[in-house]
Amino acid sequence: MMPSLLALMPMLVIGFGALALMLAEVVTEAKAGLSIGTAIVLLAAAAFAGAGWIAGPANLGDASVFAPWLVFDKFTLFFEMLLALGGALTALVAGGYLREHGLERGEFYAILSFATLGAIMLVAAGDVLMLFIGLETMSLGAYALAGFRRGNPKSIEGALKYFLLGSFAAALMLFGFALLYGATGHTDLVGIRDGLAVGDALRSPGVVVALVLILAGLVFKVSAVPFHMWTPDAYEGAPTPATAFMAASVKAGAFAMMLRILLTCFGDERSASWATGWPPVLALLAVLTMTVANLVAGRQESVKRMLAYSSVAHAGYLLVGVVATIRAPEQATSAVLFYLATYTVSTIGAFAALVLCGSRGAEVVSYEDLAGLGRRNPAVALPLAFFTLSLAGMPPMAGFFGKWFVFKAAMDAGLTGLTILAFVNSVIGAYYYLKVLVFLYMREPAVGAPIAKPMFSGEVATAIVVCAFFAILLGLTPGTVLDMALAVGKGG
Repeated sequence: MMPSLLALMPMLVIGFGALALMLAEVVTEAKAGLSIGTAIVLLAAAAFAGAGWIAGPANLGDASVFAPWLVFDKFTLFFEMLLALGGALTALVAGGYLREHGLERGEFYAILSFATLGAIMLVAAGDVLMLFIGLETMSLGAYALAGFRRGNPKSIEGALKYFLLGSFAAALMLFGFALLYGATGHTDLVGIRDGLAVGDALRSPGVVVALVLILAGLVFKVSAVPFHMWTPDAYEGAPTPATAFMAASVKAGAFAMMLRILLTCFGDERSASWATGWPPVLALLAVLTMTVANLVAGRQESVKRMLAYSSVAHAGYLLVGVVATIRAPEQATSAVLFYLATYTVSTIGAFAALVLCGSRGAEVVSYEDLAGLGRRNPAVALPLAFFTLSLAGMPPMAGFFGKWFVFKAAMDAGLTGLTILAFVNSVIGAYYYLKVLVFLYMREPAVGAPIAKPMFSGEVATAIVVCAFFAILLGLTPGTVLDMALAVGKGG
């Protein structure tokens, strides 16, 4: 039994580490080191997951004792590393931001740690019960982080919308799985798949309704149109580090859940059929998500709201990759995983750079706040420009290769029309990203307009450097991470 605990080490490290940090705050009443402590705990979890990857899932002891509730395969290990890294970078950004803006309270780091733990449980879940435990642990943490500015009306409004709509989406998924349990008698995902393969179970009206309800819940969690309306308000109202966590780690966990459910429970020929299954629904939602988000993002005056709609657009590109799994499962799955890796470091880097651009009372809110910053403080403006270009998909940035591999997988799957629409939307999206550069380097602030004053934080700067390192690494030498993603796609 003890060797099998090796598989649980990333979860155990985060869980006990979070409890230790909470106890340290109570005993010492010190908050200054909590961000670094949280980052160390999460990086330790990532290191254990990396060690598990190198050793191989088969050498983690008898992890089958946790089946079917938890699945410890390369899919789980890949996301454990990605989610733990995203949480660690968020903790570093929060260390500088919360202190600068008078929001430093120890519970932020505990909530962040447990939300990351919930996301990891979510991606490892092989049973509906464990899936909901992970989902709600992650979601409740995200709701609390969104409303962390307790005296800010926008923060409370965004958190309330997120909570109400998120609870509704979770209820839809729960009803869907309840119908599947009634049809198959199983709560584990593999058992549901095998139960649906018997006879004409897939033609049952209850199963069709279950699939619709589960899809509705899934697309809400990835903030796809038309289930995206909470996103701009929640992202704008939340503290910027919380926004970075929701945009990167929560989205990565949600897409992992989507892949696990669709490819395990509904990966058969009938459910994954272009004529009668879920792929055409997701393809339509992908087109709507990309188009609506890009058009609305270009009309935003708030930089955070622009990045919120940008994250919705990226969900559309990722949905293209999910649809492609029906015809090129290995290639498309690996492309989605690689895209999530590039998107995570680029998104957290962009929000960290945005934090560095403004200080208390002079925070960057609108494009106008960025006017002339590239000339006044080039060292501060450069990271924001760099990560903006990566999100836009400019070569040789990481974001370019993320989109390239997703689009290539879609083309190889025969989804030519969908790929063309995704490419056109990517070009449209470049407009609002390049708008950031125009204000940074080609505009001067209006006479009498408030001017954002950059702050300095060693923790935020460290997060930016780490994100930039991975963004450059994934852009210039994508082979290592892509090979890992391919190993996941092959089911290794």
